[in-house]
Amino acid sequence: MGSVSESSSSKTASLDKLLHMFGFEIEEVSPKRLTGHLKVTDKCCQRWKVLHGGIVALIAESLASMGAHMASGFRRIAGIELSINHLAEAHLGDVVMADAAPVNLGRTLQVWRVQLWKINPSAPESTKVLISTSNVSIISNLPIPVNVKNAAVPLMKYAKL
Repeated sequence: MGSVSESSSSKTASLDKLLHMFGFEIEEVSPKRLTGHLKVTDKCCQRWKVLHGGIVALIAESLASMGAHMASGFRRIAGIELSINHLAEAHLGDVVMADAAPVNLGRTLQVWRVQLWKINPSAPESTKVLISTSNVSIISNLPIPVNVKNAAVPLMKYAKL
């Protein structure tokens, strides 16, 4: 993970400007899995210098929505429920990994699970601590309005389909 590559940064900026604004970097992009990481900075902390729950919600909904959009054949999707369990804190300076995967890929309703871990970048496998788990329910068969026909273009550019 070391330094953030220009391509990873531009990929995130292209796929989700808001995630990019908070420093999140998208790595893997496919209809079956999305991953990324975030270094916890002042931009994404609450007053106690821990990762803000709203940022956790943003990551969960963003990754699940991208996955659902791809898995639906690039149909329009809409989130209908988000539930999050916060299990541990991530502090200022911590590195957080995110992993989103489908639980159910129905034609009308999809459910995605998004988990976040804080890690030690020098030994990520030995020191993963689960900090949150989210379930995101998404309607996945909505028609795409004419004025947003190109909404899928960035995902198609980076997705492993």
